[in-house]
Amino acid sequence: MKNLDSLSLRRLNGKLEVLDQTLLPHEERWLGVPDHQAMISHIKRLAVRGAPLIGVAAALALAQEKGDLRRKALELRESRPTAVNLMNAMDRMLAALEAGRDLQAEAEAIFFEDVDLCRRMGERAAEFLNDGDGILTHCNTGGLATVGIGTALGAIRVAHESGKKIHVYVDETRPLLQGARLTAWELGRLGVPFTLICDNMAASLMSKGKVQHCIVGADRIAVNGDVANKIGTYSLAVNAHFHKVPFMVVAPSTTLDPDCSSGENIPIEERGAEEVRAGRAPQSAGTWNPAFDVTPRALIGRIVLEDRLF
Repeated sequence: MKNLDSLSLRRLNGKLEVLDQTLLPHEERWLGVPDHQAMISHIKRLAVRGAPLIGVAAALALAQEKGDLRRKALELRESRPTAVNLMNAMDRMLAALEAGRDLQAEAEAIFFEDVDLCRRMGERAAEFLNDGDGILTHCNTGGLATVGIGTALGAIRVAHESGKKIHVYVDETRPLLQGARLTAWELGRLGVPFTLICDNMAASLMSKGKVQHCIVGADRIAVNGDVANKIGTYSLAVNAHFHKVPFMVVAPSTTLDPDCSSGENIPIEERGAEEVRAGRAPQSAGTWNPAFDVTPRALIGRIVLEDRLF
C-alpha cells in the first residue's frame, strides 16, 4: 500500500484522511476515513468536494473495505448525483472487482492518473492565457477539488509559474462561498495576485474591460458539449457572451458522460434551505437551492481536456 499525499487527501501508513473543506480558510483539520460510510458522510456535507476529488476519494475508501463491496460501491456512487467522476470511478472499481484485479492498485492508479490529467490539461489550457490578462473564475477548481494541481485553477497556476503576469478575479460563489473560502486560500498559498468579488459584480467588472478570460471547471459534460458546473456558471457565461469575453471550460476526460446526450439529462442536486438562509433570512423564507446549473455549449468558447479541445 503506497503513501499518497495531496493538498486535500492523503493516505500515510495506511491511514486515509481528508482535509475538512467546510472549515477553510480558518482551520485546517484532517478527518479520518475508517470506512465507506464515513466517506459518504464527508462527501455529502462537502468536507470532500470537487468532481475529480470525489471520485478519487471514493475509490480509495472502497479499496480499504472488506466484504459486500458491490453494495458499498453503489452507496458511494449515490452520495452525490451530479458529478460524473464519482460514477466513473465506482464503475471502474466494480469492473476491477469483477475482473479479479487488486482494488488497492486500481484506486492508486486513479489517484496518480488524476495528478497526470491535471498537469496535462493545465498546460494545454494555460496556452490560451496571455501575459497581462485579467481572469475571472468561479467556485474552486484547484488542488482542493482534485489530487493534482486542479482543472481551471491548475491552468491559472501553470500560467503564473511560467512567468505570465496575470490577475485573477474570484467570484465568491454563493451560497457556500467556495470561491471566497477556498480559491482565495489556494491563490494566496500560490502567490497568485487576486481580487475577491461578489458574484453579482461580474458583469460590471467585464463592462470595465478588466476581464480577458473566464475560466471554470465542470462536474459533468454531455455528449453535445453542455456543461454542468457550480450554480452561477450559467450566469457568468451569459455575461461573458454579452461582453465578448472568451469563456473556457477546463476538465479531465473523466468528466465526460457518454451516456448523457445533452444538459437536459444531467441530474441537478438540490441542497438544504439553511445554506441559502445562512442565519440571515427569516426561517419562514422558502428557498430554491440547486447546487449546479447547466451552461449550453453555444455559450462556451472552448472546452479543454487533457488530450484535446472541443
